[in-house]
Amino acid sequence: MSTETEIKPLQTLDYIPYLNEDGELPEQLLGKIGIYAIFDRQQVLQFVGYSRDIYLSIKQHLVRQPNSCYWLKVQTIDRPNRTLLEGVREAWIRDNGDVPPGNGADEAAWTQPIDAKPTMTEEERSSYNNGDELMQIKLLKKVARRVEAEIVEQLKERGVQTEIRFNPKLKENGLLDLK
Repeated sequence: MSTETEIKPLQTLDYIPYLNEDGELPEQLLGKIGIYAIFDRQQVLQFVGYSRDIYLSIKQHLVRQPNSCYWLKVQTIDRPNRTLLEGVREAWIRDNGDVPPGNGADEAAWTQPIDAKPTMTEEERSSYNNGDELMQIKLLKKVARRVEAEIVEQLKERGVQTEIRFNPKLKENGLLDLK
């Protein structure tokens, strides 16, 4: 992890495990501003992002893409500077040679709330289409809770110990995002 204002090329930064031996995210990133690159198990670049709180952002990515988040490279800065961070992100992507999936075709899966609606069964879809608004909300919450349980189970299998809390209001719309 680097904190200089001099921006380093991605390949010169050290890999940081996404989860430590206790199943926790790197707490030294809590509240840190900067740019980060996420790699899969084989250390293939999956996503490059920047944030005012890297810890919260990588926690969100872990929930959205648990099988693609194994390694990090990070450079922090002292003050928010969107122009600088966007420039670094573009340089890191360019230096990689290929656009990572999370910055290309799969960007929404990395950056947007999880939409549970596509997992509805035919029966649920029929009930939803024929129900009133209150029934639709109840059904969307049920579907969102089912998807949430699947995600929590995946994270448990990965050994994640970091607390994960989803925003209950979004479940009414069939969406999952961290609180």
